[in-house]
Amino acid sequence: MKYTLSPRITEKSYRGISEEKNVSNTYTFNVSPKSSKEVITKMVEDQFKVTVIDIRTVSTPGKARRFKGILGRTNATKKAIVRLAKGQTIAAFDIATDEGAKKDKE
Repeated sequence: MKYTLSPRITEKSYRGISEEKNVSNTYTFNVSPKSSKEVITKMVEDQFKVTVIDIRTVSTPGKARRFKGILGRTNATKKAIVRLAKGQTIAAFDIATDEGAKKDKE
């Protein structure tokens, strides 16, 4: 089975990344609904060369939706919240904050 792993770029997921407020070093990913914690841990460690300390998963079932009288369903999703060892980061989540700060000051 093919498993997918993609960064979840939202405001809420970025709250766990900043180390200013003593928030744990957490990153959020969209993953395949059938992937297990062991598989997700291995994928993150292999792809980003980091050490995973803790992992939490949240599965959301698909919802029934009606469009022009036709009953349909949204896709089921799963996200993984991964905590890394202290001092480690993932480059996929880095934002060009320096450029944004320069534009704001001008």
